[in-house]
Formats: sequence, C-alpha cells, structure tokens
Amino acid sequence: MIIHCMRVRWLSLFLCAGIALLVLAEFVPSRVVPVRQVDTISKVVALTFDDGPDPATTQALLEVLAKKQVKATFFLLGSQVETYPELAANITSQGHEIGSHNYSHAFLNRVSLAEYLEQVGRAETAISKVTPKPVLFRPPGGGYNDKLLEELQKRGYTTVLWSIDPRDWEGKTAEATTGLVVKQTKPGSIILLHEGSCARATPEAVGRIIEQLAGQGYSFVTVSELLSLKKQTE
Repeated sequence: MIIHCMRVRWLSLFLCAGIALLVLAEFVPSRVVPVRQVDTISKVVALTFDDGPDPATTQALLEVLAKKQVKATFFLLGSQVETYPELAANITSQGHEIGSHNYSHAFLNRVSLAEYLEQVGRAETAISKVTPKPVLFRPPGGGYNDKLLEELQKRGYTTVLWSIDPRDWEGKTAEATTGLVVKQTKPGSIILLHEGSCARATPEAVGRIIEQLAGQGYSFVTVSELLSLKKQTE
C-alpha cells in the first residue's frame, strides 16, 4: 500500500512538472532564425542580387529579367541608392522586390552593434525614398548574431540569407556561375548573386540560369513570394 501511494505521488509530480513546462513554453519567445531556403516540393526558386544598384550591372540585369519575364529580389546598399537613385527606381518600376543590404556593407564583426543598427536606419531612409520601406534584410557577408536578429525583427525585418552561392563576385565566367547554380538548385532555393564591376558576367549567367532551370520545370519568384509559399504549407 505504501509503495502504491509513493508511485501515485511520483506520477503526480511528473505530470505536474510536464504541465508546468508546457505552460512555460507558451511564454518563452521562440528564437529568431534567418531564412536560408524554403522547404517545398514545388519547383520554385528565388533569384537575389546583392550590392546594387550599380551602373556596371543593374541595367543589364533588368534587361535580362524583362526578356525572360522573371521577377527577382534586389538587396540594395543604402549608400549605392543615394549615389544611383534612378537605377534603384528602375528596379522598383519594373516590379522587382527590394530588400536592404544595410548602408555601407560593413560586416557585423567589424563594427559595434549600435553602429550597425544606425546603418540599418540610414539604409532604410535612403531606400524608402524610391520604394516602400523594405521588409527583408540581408546582412553583408551573412554575418549575424542573436541580438541582431532580434533587433531586426523588432524593426519589422525578416533576415534572409541564401542556400546557393556561386561566388560570382570572384569574377567567374558566366558559364562557371551557371554550372554551379544549376547543379545545386532544388525546390525552395534562394540563389545569391551580385552586382558591380567584379560581377560583370553575372547578367549573362542569369540568362543562362533561367533558361536551364526553366527547362527543368522551375519557375522564379521573389523572396516574399517564396516565404508566402512556406506559410501556406505550415
């Protein structure tokens, strides 16, 4: 009888502890994580471009995307938007999505968090002059920590990284960049490409990437469209 009572008592304690943990879980905020790709069986991918706008590549990219009837997401630097506002406006007017790539491409490990966030505000101000306030943010170099992600979320941003990086900024040929991207692509991929003089072959590569992936049955969407697909499957 005594053993039975002890068993019942321990069982009650375990049940109470389990209930307490469930209740606490409701009040513990979930950790903010960046988006790298979207889990889906649909053959859709997002093309993204960092470091623009830039006269070396922006117009050529827009022409390729228009010809292929593809929409993409451009993560712009606030400093570049201030220098080339017309190019930034052209991106928006052609229906592409704009995200923030911060103001000066400073890496998080080289400046204080306060300075970094000050640049987030400067970039937002610059970009908002040519397009509605961006809701996507891509940290330069992909650098982040938990505090930065939390602060960005408070400001209304979703942090977006990537799942494919052909390192086109190294000056790769269009053929090399295309091969790397096509080989790694799977449903829900976020493809990282760049603008600027170091990536002059990227516009040509984009045309080839679109042709080859479309031939495999893929379609192209903006990052926000890809994220909405994720929400529909949750």
